Amino acid sequence: MTTTFESQRAALADVVAIPVTPFAEDGTVDQDAHRALLRRLLDAGVTTLTPNGNTGEYYALTPEERRLVTELTLDEVGDRAAVLVGVGHDVPTAVASARHAAELGAAMIMVHQPVHPYVSQSGWVDYHRAIASAVPGLGVVPYIRNAQLPGARLAELADHCPNVVGVKYAVPDATRFAAFAHDAGLDRFVWVAGLAEPYAPSYFSAGATGFTSGLVNVAPAVSLNMIEALRAGDYPAAMKVWEQIRRFEELRAANGSADNVTVVKEALASLGLCRRDVRPPGRTLPEGERAEVAAIAAGWSA
Repeated sequence: MTTTFESQRAALADVVAIPVTPFAEDGTVDQDAHRALLRRLLDAGVTTLTPNGNTGEYYALTPEERRLVTELTLDEVGDRAAVLVGVGHDVPTAVASARHAAELGAAMIMVHQPVHPYVSQSGWVDYHRAIASAVPGLGVVPYIRNAQLPGARLAELADHCPNVVGVKYAVPDATRFAAFAHDAGLDRFVWVAGLAEPYAPSYFSAGATGFTSGLVNVAPAVSLNMIEALRAGDYPAAMKVWEQIRRFEELRAANGSADNVTVVKEALASLGLCRRDVRPPGRTLPEGERAEVAAIAAGWSA
């Protein structure tokens, strides 16, 4: 990999925060709350952010709202952090979003997994190649959730597109991740554990050097403690953090991750940082389940 993308590679080897998108009472994006939440992350020491990620309810936002989230984030962040803008949907939409991010000064894009019931392996390469080739100056990070995709296909993509600098790998299988990374080229890409803190220790043992996080919205110090332990190779310390976050992440993962965003927003609401509102097909947390989330968030704050 040429040195052109070295700063992007360094940014990915970290806690990659996926900010929530807060909504106002009228259902629109709450721009003031959004900026305040971003500042909170930056002030805590978070240095890589992904607007328009899944924790940001990417698929529930309109095209105009996705553009707004990108603009708000890049304007608020400035030069304080690296920004990895989420893009996706059909190829023209993804390319337009990528070019918009580039025009605003973003250095990287994350390409969401193709939303299609029928994804061929060669088609996966073609999809990402079309997007990456349209923005050769941006670092590109495919978001991989397809357990059938072999590492050789990622290597094929990168042969055509040297701006593919990292991978957000989100298949819940550490053994499959290890094989995929070795087959694609362990040292060729930055490997980001795309299933966040619960999977970070096992994925780091197989070569990951960064992990994504939605929990970081609530308790930045907790996520930063885990990355420091993993960087030091101190797995007992990392597992102590894992135990701290275990119940919170179990609540997010229950019922096929139905409340993945819901639990994060509930925790933020309990701290008075934004409204708990999420859009369908998500839901707000039932009142009977809110106290547990609030107690966890309060414990981290203390």
